[in-house]
Amino acid sequence: MALKPLHDRVLVRRTESDEKTAGGLIIPDSAKEKPAEGTVVSCGEGLRKDSGELIAMAVKDGDKILFGKWSGTEVSVDGEELLMMKESDIMGIIS
Repeated sequence: MALKPLHDRVLVRRTESDEKTAGGLIIPDSAKEKPAEGTVVSCGEGLRKDSGELIAMAVKDGDKILFGKWSGTEVSVDGEELLMMKESDIMGIIS
């Protein structure tokens, strides 16, 4: 199933969190925090002004991004857990 976001929404795949601390301690799954960065999988076309003019998206497929801790809605696409969020929930692009 292919999922194409509409308007200013973005589909994001979270990056995997570290299994160990810097000191070498293994972190159990129950204690891990979900990372607040990920990779853009798919983008919508963008918002439209009242005049009908399209406002282009600032992010594109493949961009590594940083987003808020509670941003987005978890969705399952082909058995994979992804996040669907508005472009305004994205805080920045990691270069």
